[in-house]
Amino acid sequence: MSTWDDLLKLVQVGDVDGTMRRVGELTPAERRSVAAEPARHLARRRAAGISSWDRRQELSPLLLTGAGVVGGASAVASWLLRRDFRDLNERRCVPRVLEVLRARPDDWRADLAVRLARRLRLADGWTWRLAAELVRETGVEPPQDADVFKTGWLRTLEPDRAAGDPLLAAYGSTLFEIDGLATLPPWDVNDNVVRLVEAGLLERTAVLDGLVRRLLRDGPAALPAPAGLHDRLGPDLDEIARHAEDYVALLPAGPVAVADLALAQLRRLEEAGRLSEESFTEALEALVFRPEKKLLRGMVAWAGDAVRRDGGRTGAVLRAMTVLFAQNSLALQERAVRLAVRLAPHADPGARAEVRAAAGLPADLREKIAAGYGGAIDADEPEVVPLAAAVDGRRLPAPYGSAEELARGLDVFLSDEDPHTFEALLAGLATWSERDPEGLRAALRPWTEPLDASFFGHWEYGFGGHAGYALRRAFLAFAAPAASRSLTSRRSQWPSSRAVLDEPPVRRCVELAGRYTDGGRYPVVLATPTAVTGHVAPGVLLDRLERLEADGVEALPADLTQALLRLPREVAAADVARAGRLVSEAGRACAAWMRGDHLGDPEVTVGRGRGSWLMATIGAGGTPGRVRELLETGAAHSRSTDWWPLVMPSHRDVVAAHLVTPLWHGTEGTDSDARVLVDLVHGEGPLGTGLAYALACGMGQAQAAGRAAAADALLTLAARGEVPAAELAKVVTKLVKGDYVKLNRVVAVLDDATQAGAHEAVWEVVVRLLPGLLPGEGERPRAGLADLLAAGARAARIGRVRADLPEVAAIAARKGSSRLVQEARRLQRLVQESTM
Repeated sequence: MSTWDDLLKLVQVGDVDGTMRRVGELTPAERRSVAAEPARHLARRRAAGISSWDRRQELSPLLLTGAGVVGGASAVASWLLRRDFRDLNERRCVPRVLEVLRARPDDWRADLAVRLARRLRLADGWTWRLAAELVRETGVEPPQDADVFKTGWLRTLEPDRAAGDPLLAAYGSTLFEIDGLATLPPWDVNDNVVRLVEAGLLERTAVLDGLVRRLLRDGPAALPAPAGLHDRLGPDLDEIARHAEDYVALLPAGPVAVADLALAQLRRLEEAGRLSEESFTEALEALVFRPEKKLLRGMVAWAGDAVRRDGGRTGAVLRAMTVLFAQNSLALQERAVRLAVRLAPHADPGARAEVRAAAGLPADLREKIAAGYGGAIDADEPEVVPLAAAVDGRRLPAPYGSAEELARGLDVFLSDEDPHTFEALLAGLATWSERDPEGLRAALRPWTEPLDASFFGHWEYGFGGHAGYALRRAFLAFAAPAASRSLTSRRSQWPSSRAVLDEPPVRRCVELAGRYTDGGRYPVVLATPTAVTGHVAPGVLLDRLERLEADGVEALPADLTQALLRLPREVAAADVARAGRLVSEAGRACAAWMRGDHLGDPEVTVGRGRGSWLMATIGAGGTPGRVRELLETGAAHSRSTDWWPLVMPSHRDVVAAHLVTPLWHGTEGTDSDARVLVDLVHGEGPLGTGLAYALACGMGQAQAAGRAAAADALLTLAARGEVPAAELAKVVTKLVKGDYVKLNRVVAVLDDATQAGAHEAVWEVVVRLLPGLLPGEGERPRAGLADLLAAGARAARIGRVRADLPEVAAIAARKGSSRLVQEARRLQRLVQESTM
């Protein structure tokens, strides 16, 4: 029996202790003779389709065998970091691996420690602990170019045990340079840093310096947590003064918490007489362009106090106030005007001219400036930004020019999955399987030999049915039909958990894989889009059907259904007549669809689904059987909502109905599906309840990127004259009243659209929102209503709107000076001025 046979017996029964003893007994020659066997064993087990779960008892002894017999430090690092071992138990695994490795020379283990630290991909798990213990045992210098390793150190940092730790000595002074800091619980990091400073294990000055540098480095992406740590450290005036210029630099783009911190420190310095005039002026200039009202209010208050302490700052303060005159907030405009009027007696001629020139204000505020600065001031003409045309900037990828190019395209697709590339690859598979079958098989051989079932979506728990895996299966079925059959025989029968609109691309690939596995052919894909919206030109679809008929090849059902759904809503009479001459079953189905036996425009309703989730229901009455299941909405999670518009490009409202639940569910999330709205609106079909709900949920996204996507979609609809203003206002009113979306977020999107030229569409939405949202007598006003009135005023001013708004007039007639009442009065004046 060979050395490997001895080890394999121990591995297969899961004998960890026996494996460690046997590995320890091996001579150098015996180690070399079996060095390649552990990796070969893993490959054989994977090729046989045996899951990691089924071979779990082998993993620990196999890991230890490789650690003891594989030769170089680089090879051992690769072995230890294999994903097969990722889930092993840290408490049992690390001591055993360390014991096996102690048979190696010290220099070798130090080399391994550094290699492991540099190659880690996860900052937790047993491999991080192993690398850390090796660094500590060998005394090697901890590598500085190992951010994941540093992140793991920071994650596991225990201040009570940190004294004497070489990792603290190596990384403590630069802990704020660790990229992975953003992934760690901020309260833990802050507590640990404060305790280390208090214990004298970290130098306070170095911590403050590093903290400020990190805030500067991250800019708009800076985390708010370090701002809290800054306050906990309580820097004195001398420490603050060292970073005065840095605090000024944090003001223009830092997050609110960071900018608020910087403003507070600069104000402390100024009050103590330790802030230079240059820094004071730069701070005001940076703050006036911030969008956050909290920061602007703080800036006005600081400017007013500072100019009392030193009248020489009048010019700088007035220049800042003139910028605020153009603010969208009436309350901020009033604050700026009050301060400007107070400073009028102290303003020099140049400053007085600047104030008068910048006074693009409501009439009552213009009058106050005119009284303080002399002479009447004409109202500024509002700047009208032309609404850009609705242009879809996407482009279809070019067809693949060879079998080798197609294989390279598949390689790229595996790391950047995109629906248009998916379609090009599927079409390329059909094309090059006919033109150059042997060349394509040769180009695909690296993907099929040896066979890794998990690469094609087959795991111990079943088939990973994402379209990317399904596409790989189709290529595998062509290149290696026997291997494809072996996977099919082991496919899980568990029901699919995919969202309904995720199914069509998967089914098309599975059907094509089945055709190839059975030895058949498929010379052309019917559903490949001819337009970036996902549409297929009727004439091109007929060409493809005629090609299949000429070759005697039956169309695949899912491919045919998808092709029919991608037909435009209007088909020329000549194409209808041509379809009538087709003789295959698929041809007859296409002819019937073109004649009118197709998906109509089903009614969409939206209500509360499971729990309090928003969920749409799509009426299926009269719908052809082949597409009825696509109208069944649900709550299944999808990572591919950006693929959905291509499934039904002529039925935007149906796709939008499917989007309601994911968009609403992700409202407060860190990632937004709202980007799909930008593509969706370029399609065809009437817009109603589905689109109104999807767009309203997109406008209510917490993430700025999501709201920006909703604004882009709204602009496209405005340019096409398709904004469903009445339905959108009705839905937003319902969602705001039901606390499903926040009004201030919706208003922000409307404001963005106004500034981009869609003021007419915005006004049509706002004027329909106001009656349902403004409070009646004795009712408490809802948060964001003043902003909604201000947004209406901006759109009305640009569009010179003339309107009778009784609900607004009722609010404007109330006593008091709340912002709601003030904004109502401003809007009322604007729409009345327009009638004069």
